Amino acid sequence: MQKTPNSSDYDFQYQPDPKAIEHDSFRQIRALTDLSAWNQDQQQVVMRIVHSLGLPDVAKQVRFSEQATQVGCDALAKQANILCDVEMVKQGVTKRMIEQEPLCFLNHPEIAELAKQEGETRSMAALSLWQDHLAGSVVLIGNAPTALFRLLEMIAHGAPKPALIIGMPVGFVGAAESKQALWQAHRELGIECITLLGRMGGSAVTSASCNALLRCNLGEYY
Repeated sequence: MQKTPNSSDYDFQYQPDPKAIEHDSFRQIRALTDLSAWNQDQQQVVMRIVHSLGLPDVAKQVRFSEQATQVGCDALAKQANILCDVEMVKQGVTKRMIEQEPLCFLNHPEIAELAKQEGETRSMAALSLWQDHLAGSVVLIGNAPTALFRLLEMIAHGAPKPALIIGMPVGFVGAAESKQALWQAHRELGIECITLLGRMGGSAVTSASCNALLRCNLGEYY
């Protein structure tokens, strides 16, 4: 005989306060993650990455170029363009902390046809519309390894340089390779970057890394 549900069976005990949830989350992250290798701003980014993935060990795979957080914070403070490979990354950027909407051209009317003509991903084709917005920008690539590869090619061929590339595409085909290419090429190309080596990454972790820098500018540290 099927048991009749009792409402008391669903009186769950949990924390409803968003601030308390956030503070306790970062308390646990600090306890579980070795952050000793990074300065204060870098730690904020690493903790946001760990928070987004729920994996303290992923901190070992985070890489910062020498001036990445400083240059990124400065660019964001000056309301630099934020360029995103996909809409999910764009939507993940906390809007209360920026004055202008991040840019994403993936769904621009021209892009699907251009990608078809060139035999390439829409993410690659969308970068054809980045040229006028790249100089001094903050680039967020969290989904498409092909977009990160294409961006590196563009910069190598003389395209304007962004202030910072946060490159954390996720997946099995090209993701690890594109991030390794970014890390290996950033000095020669003269670009600052933050990346997460290996297959892990994604839209949430990429936008969270940008949000960490925005919070640093506001003095919101955990």
